[in-house]
Amino acid sequence: MAESLERRGHAAVVPDLTGVSAGGPPYWHRVVAAVRAAAPGDGPVVLVAHSNAGHFLPVISEGLGERVVACVFADAHVPPREGMVRTAEAEFLPFLHDLAGPDGVLPRWTDWWDEEDVVAMLPDPAVRIRVAAEQPRLPLDYYTQPIPVPAGWDTVRCSYLWFGPPYDGVAEAAAGRGWPVTRVPGLHLHQLVDPEGVTDALLKLSRKS
Repeated sequence: MAESLERRGHAAVVPDLTGVSAGGPPYWHRVVAAVRAAAPGDGPVVLVAHSNAGHFLPVISEGLGERVVACVFADAHVPPREGMVRTAEAEFLPFLHDLAGPDGVLPRWTDWWDEEDVVAMLPDPAVRIRVAAEQPRLPLDYYTQPIPVPAGWDTVRCSYLWFGPPYDGVAEAAAGRGWPVTRVPGLHLHQLVDPEGVTDALLKLSRKS
């Protein structure tokens, strides 16, 4: 998607977050530092988060300050208005505990699921190989550590880009907050399957959110 955005004249940066678990918890401050280091110049910024990265968007926005003009949640979790949040919901933790090795480290995300599920999400073999190679193995406590949610984070323009289940309820809640919501039907990694279509929707949302 970054390439698609750049072809359309937009500067796009994908921060390298693969090393944020080095050094132990808390992890959120290293996420913020990585995004701040990657953000170019001092112009306006639209933040886009996918999946569980949505939990970090408020604290990232606070770290970048007034530069942030909009936040787009792409098939992502949306944090509460303020307080604390954890990357994994309580009901998901037993699944993660069963996956973790004796060292407390989880397999790569694509190894959490049956092969046929991964193939459905990433039908292109070359894309599957690249995604698998780029994934870090995260410690279990990455998913249990609290992340602060600064009050007022959602006073900037916010919107929701929804691919499909299991984010139906999240999209509905976003609409209930008065956010623009757009659906591009697909599975959870649809941005890697149809980057042009997802980019179209992302640009429309970032302008009207």
